[in-house]
Amino acid sequence: MRSTRVWARAALLATAALLAFPGAAAADGDGGGGGGGDDKGEAPTEAGTSFRTATPIRPDQEATAEASTGDYLYWAFPVDTGQRATVHATVKLPDAAARHAASTWQVDVYDGLRRRQACRLGTPKRTVAPDAGSVSLSCTLRTVRAWSEQWANDPLPGTYYLRLTVTGLKADDLGLPVRAETKVTTTDAGGAQAVDGSLAEPLVPGAGSDRQRPAAATEPEDGWASGWWSSRWLWTAAGGILAALAGVGGYALTRGSGRPARVPQGL
Repeated sequence: MRSTRVWARAALLATAALLAFPGAAAADGDGGGGGGGDDKGEAPTEAGTSFRTATPIRPDQEATAEASTGDYLYWAFPVDTGQRATVHATVKLPDAAARHAASTWQVDVYDGLRRRQACRLGTPKRTVAPDAGSVSLSCTLRTVRAWSEQWANDPLPGTYYLRLTVTGLKADDLGLPVRAETKVTTTDAGGAQAVDGSLAEPLVPGAGSDRQRPAAATEPEDGWASGWWSSRWLWTAAGGILAALAGVGGYALTRGSGRPARVPQGL
C-alpha cells in the first residue's frame, strides 16, 4: 500500500505539470503574437483597393485609412492553425448635413484562395440612418484547421483579406470623405479543434512558386505552425499516466497481503 501511495503522488505531480504546461505555452504564444505589429513599426494609415494591393496588418494592430464612400478597402492579415480571428471595423461617417439617405456598410473576409468565409459571430453588415455619426462592424471566423478536404470550405492557415465597403448608397452620397479604423484579434482554440494532417504550405500569395510574394503575404512573427503539435499530446500523456496509475492501484488491491499463515508450506 505504501508503494501505491508513492506511485499515486508521482502520477499526480506529473499530471499537474502536464496540465500546467499548455497554459504557459499559450501565454507565451499570445504574448508573442499580440501587438507585435505595433512594436515592429507604425500602424498602417492606408488601405488597398484590391486583393493584390491589400495593406498588410498584424493581429492586434490598429489600422486607419482615409477614403471616400463607394471605395473598396482591403487589408491582409495572417491566421495560423488553431486560431480564431475576429475582424473589427469602425467607419466615421461624413457630416450628416451632406448626406441624403441611409447607408449599408459591410465587411467580408476571404481566405488565401479568395473564398469568402462565413462569420460565426458578430455583425458583418449594418444599415445606419442618415444622421448617424459612425458604424461599427465585426466578424468572428471559424477556427482555422491544419488540413481539410479539397471540396470543403474550411478556413485554412494563410493570408486572409478583410474588405470594407458600402452598399445601397444613393449616387448623391458617393465620394464623401470617410475614415475607417480596423483591427484583427486572434484567440487560440486549443487542442480540442486539432485535426490530423497539415498543408504542405500555408495559403499565401505566391506560395509554391519562384515569383516574389506581394506585400500582402504577411506571416506570424514566429513563423507558420507545422500542424502536427497540439495540446492533445499533453492530454494523451496525462491519460496514459492515469491509466498506469489505475493499473498499479488495481493490482495492489487485488493481489492480497501474501500467503495466509494457516496454509501449510507444502501446499
